[in-house]
Amino acid sequence: MHIHDDRKNQVLNAIIEHFIKTAEPVGSKTIILTYNFKVSPATVRNDMAALEDEGMIMQPHTSAGRVPTDKGYRFYVDELADYDEAKVLARKTIHSLREKARADLARERVHEAVQLLSQATPNMAFATIPENTRTFFMGFSKMLRQPEFIHSPLQASQVMEVIEDSDHFLKGIQNLETSEEPRIFIGEENILQGIDSCSLIVSRYHYDGYEGAIGILGPKRMPYAYNSAILREVRDLLENNQL
Repeated sequence: MHIHDDRKNQVLNAIIEHFIKTAEPVGSKTIILTYNFKVSPATVRNDMAALEDEGMIMQPHTSAGRVPTDKGYRFYVDELADYDEAKVLARKTIHSLREKARADLARERVHEAVQLLSQATPNMAFATIPENTRTFFMGFSKMLRQPEFIHSPLQASQVMEVIEDSDHFLKGIQNLETSEEPRIFIGEENILQGIDSCSLIVSRYHYDGYEGAIGILGPKRMPYAYNSAILREVRDLLENNQL
């Protein structure tokens, strides 16, 4: 293949790939700036004129740029398209989409677990979501209707501050020594400052390769055995994909 033909094919390839991305007619300046051609604009314009004479590209009436013709697309598909590079990109795209869908599904299941846990107890339910980037909370306002918080607005305010600082709460939960079995932290046993008026029951969960914590927060006056049992049941439903 002559150097001129090789460069002309590169110009055609650049025109088609740029048009595929932008849906805009392509000019010589765009080709040089975007695709780093080491030739003059006049040389690229000459190649584009030759490609137009060959029926590979055409000039729309409303633009100075060029767009591919059916013949140009056919030559691109048969001779120019980089199928090996496209295969790598396709695999990366599918892998990324599958991982996102997997993470989205895991978050949805964890959210359902927290919702169920909140419905089963008068306290607040929470869980760190997959990859431990956020925390789901449910039942906080219900917990604040407990007598302890109604009679002590200061305690309610302190707990509210801790919950509203979600990053601080998340880090505190991550630093707890948790296990599969629910662990109970009573009052001052909590490492989170501001919730020493509360008790915390936390369990570690695993779902589809993800790991997080799920638990219950409420006043120290809580049904510990029942809350532990409820937490264990919901965690098992989550881990066994039965929600």
